[in-house]
Amino acid sequence: ELFSGTSGKMASNAEAVPDTSDESSENSSAAQKREDRLRKFRELHFKRNEARKLNHQEVVEEDKRLKLPANWEAKKARLEWELKENARKKECAENGEDYDRVKLLEISAEDAERWERKKKKKNPDPGFSGYAEAQLRQYQRLSRQIKPDMETYEKQREECGEDFFPTSNSLIHGTHVPTKEGLDRMVADVEKQIEKRAKYSRRRAYNDDSDIDYINERNAKFNKKAERFYGKYTAEIKQNLERGTAV
Repeated sequence: ELFSGTSGKMASNAEAVPDTSDESSENSSAAQKREDRLRKFRELHFKRNEARKLNHQEVVEEDKRLKLPANWEAKKARLEWELKENARKKECAENGEDYDRVKLLEISAEDAERWERKKKKKNPDPGFSGYAEAQLRQYQRLSRQIKPDMETYEKQREECGEDFFPTSNSLIHGTHVPTKEGLDRMVADVEKQIEKRAKYSRRRAYNDDSDIDYINERNAKFNKKAERFYGKYTAEIKQNLERGTAV
């Protein structure tokens, strides 16, 4: 009975002692969770500061871009291209090379053909802007139509000798006599130009109520052209002359 009573007390004491291993594991897991939460919080805080810094930098850059001129990007690209071109020219000059030739060697055949087609598509005639420009365009058009005769060229070069390439001491002015074929070709070309102009000239409708300020048809055309270019500047003077109030 005594032994049994003692064993019962020991069992009851064993049940009353708490399990410390379970409590330590729970405390360690809670500490680990708290540490994980703090680490995530620090990461979020770091990301927020980084985003704030990047946003501020972007706002500053955008403000700089808004203060720049509208065509700043094109100007910047142009300046960069000019700097590169100047550096290439300097390099070619130091190496004793022709810059234009080196540049043409870098252009592919496809690009050259594409640029040539692009040039042909453009209309080179901007319309009438003055007699000098119209004469220049006609000269360029006639020059493109010239087909050189190499046999006549070689024959004339043999006849002239060194004077074929004149210098300041050469006296060949007035010695050239054009051939009959050349004169016929010039006459045919002039007649062709006259015929072409005749097709494009059309008579304007005659207005009976218009003022008669011309002496013939040619003078009427000249007056119309003068009115078209200078009418707005001379309108007041013309009105004063018609009223008789000009001073």
